[in-house]
Amino acid sequence: MQGNEREPALPTDGRLTLAAGKAELELSLDGGCITAFRWYREGGAVDWMRAAPAEDGFAPTDSACFPLVPYSNRIRDGRFSFEGNDYQLALNFPPEHHAIHGHGWQNRWRAEDRSAAGVTLVFDYPEDGGGPEEGGSDWPSRYRAEQRFELSERDLMIEIAVTNTGARAMPAGLGLHPYFPRTPECRLTAAIGRMWESDAEVMPAQLVVPPPERDPGRGIQPAKSALDNCFTDFGGQAEIEWPEWGAKLTMTSEAVLGFLVVYTPPAEDFFCVEPVSAMTDAVNLARQGRSDSGFRSLGPGERFAARTVFTPHLDRA
Repeated sequence: MQGNEREPALPTDGRLTLAAGKAELELSLDGGCITAFRWYREGGAVDWMRAAPAEDGFAPTDSACFPLVPYSNRIRDGRFSFEGNDYQLALNFPPEHHAIHGHGWQNRWRAEDRSAAGVTLVFDYPEDGGGPEEGGSDWPSRYRAEQRFELSERDLMIEIAVTNTGARAMPAGLGLHPYFPRTPECRLTAAIGRMWESDAEVMPAQLVVPPPERDPGRGIQPAKSALDNCFTDFGGQAEIEWPEWGAKLTMTSEAVLGFLVVYTPPAEDFFCVEPVSAMTDAVNLARQGRSDSGFRSLGPGERFAARTVFTPHLDRA
């Protein structure tokens, strides 16, 4: 870290900024979101993720990146059974018919261990400390979620973690949901295995070899490929190139994030490349006998963590 270290001020709107040389990271405590990740260079700034609106009250789906905890993607109808008990989650993204993306993205986090270029965001679920035995939760156990952000002039490291703070086991899944700027010529390349075809409600329907035009392993252009799919056997590295800018970004994830969700909505100026620890609806598919869903059970006191590093590169700094 260069220069004098200082604890960044926390504005009244719940946003804070980290800085390291030419790099800047903006965060919001609402949803534990990234609102901007950019580098400054002569002539302006390069946003490596889609920047959130500057005004207050933006939705997490308008952010640069939000956390996926304690599960990623969808749980069918918001229902699952675990260790003999049935659970009904809130259908938290209407008109979506399924529970989606966990709790963290729709709750307030708090900042701890702050410096000029690092901070930890923390979210306790449920906030009142009540678990299912006290009737205070729709999840099998209380838990603590953490995100550690460390910014340097070279890269951005994010560690996302969940710790079971209750007395019962719980399902546990983690991931990140970054939004990247989409240009006509940008290209995504990622080491993947097979692809889950999705049904009309974006639930997994069939595991297939991806066709060439939808295969990130061969390289795809998000502007020309319609995807909202989960890929298996993610090899831990994805690269995004923006030829128009002379720029690229490498995303490197730990092996526990063994799935990759790619979302390229038509006619939008963004696309998503999401490293996650489990496939869509993993908790239900595991109960149905699938051993390849990425499902994980976390016992009382156990912690599950995963790191992802975003490394930018500019042809001209």
